[in-house]
Amino acid sequence: MQNSWDVIVIGAGVAGGLAAFDCARRGLRVLLVEKRSFPRWKVCGCCFNANAFAALTASGLPNVFHDQGAVPLDQLRLGWGGKALKLDLPGGWALSRERFDQALVDAAEAAGATVRFQTSAVLEEITPDGRMVRLRPPGDAPIERIKARVVLVAAGLQHQVMSPTHAASSRSTPESRLGAGCLINDDDGSYEPGAIHMAIGQRGYVGLVRREDGALNLAAAFDRAVVKSSGGVVRAAEDVLYQAGFPLPRSLESSRWQLTPALTRRAGLFAGDRFLLLGDATGYVEPFTGEGMAWALAAGAAVAPFVEEAQGGWSVDLERRWQRRLVDLTISRQRVCSVLSTLLRQPLTTNALFSLGCQWPAIPQRVIRSLNRVSPLMASS
Repeated sequence: MQNSWDVIVIGAGVAGGLAAFDCARRGLRVLLVEKRSFPRWKVCGCCFNANAFAALTASGLPNVFHDQGAVPLDQLRLGWGGKALKLDLPGGWALSRERFDQALVDAAEAAGATVRFQTSAVLEEITPDGRMVRLRPPGDAPIERIKARVVLVAAGLQHQVMSPTHAASSRSTPESRLGAGCLINDDDGSYEPGAIHMAIGQRGYVGLVRREDGALNLAAAFDRAVVKSSGGVVRAAEDVLYQAGFPLPRSLESSRWQLTPALTRRAGLFAGDRFLLLGDATGYVEPFTGEGMAWALAAGAAVAPFVEEAQGGWSVDLERRWQRRLVDLTISRQRVCSVLSTLLRQPLTTNALFSLGCQWPAIPQRVIRSLNRVSPLMASS
């Protein structure tokens, strides 16, 4: 394999996969590195909103959802205290990460990118015209050291790509919840397709959505203490579903569960010498109706011009402009979800908000529109 690249993208999730495609279609020499094998299931990320679609369209991939058989989402069903509230959901889609992430990787390869799976990567020293990256292939294959003019770090919530000093700058907040989820293949059909079913409990929430293959994707967020006190994530999920008045899916306990690191994280840096961060590596808050995928895709769709500019030279000004771009595209939009998450931690407040929403549904409907609105930066791309 060649040892010099225009850009190395670390992480083949939604941000990294889309960035690799967009850079490759512009004629850059792209290496996309992923430490896992594909396709793979992930706890969250099955729901996409209108802003996610706008990011794909801006990057030249408007047909991914249609081509992969995604399920249109037009309704959000909220449950709290045995009561239900149904709201319109504008322009949403449900698609498994197995299919979606693989579709992005396939598109990147078709555009000319080279892809390496089961390969971890770590940033090393600066060179006069680039950055060294150490690759560790699977098995007993020798470690490789290669160079890139730019490195894009899209390696997720708790990446270990940079030095301990840099890595320590991204940390979870004290109130951060744990993520958990499973895939249910033999439920009784209580949860209809085309809707996000959100059960709200006193110490967490559970979201369920029907995928394109008919399976039921469950993704949840729980207070750390409740997972321990209830005896695990299965019991915590059962408690939330029961509190909301939602039926318990069959095989909930026997399904294979996955956990995530603490969800709400704050990143202390967004760029450095010859590298840019994007996606969940830049920070994350609990999403509700597909916002998380939109944040990652928006960053993936925006980074290629910065990579092109950096081929001619690097500057601190470029780093600062990338940080401002991230604030405009993702970080500022995360604030609504952060406020909602804080409010939903208070049972009295949640009860008052839910009663208000049931009486005047136009109020929560306005919040849903705000969460799902298309960023002007994406619309104008």
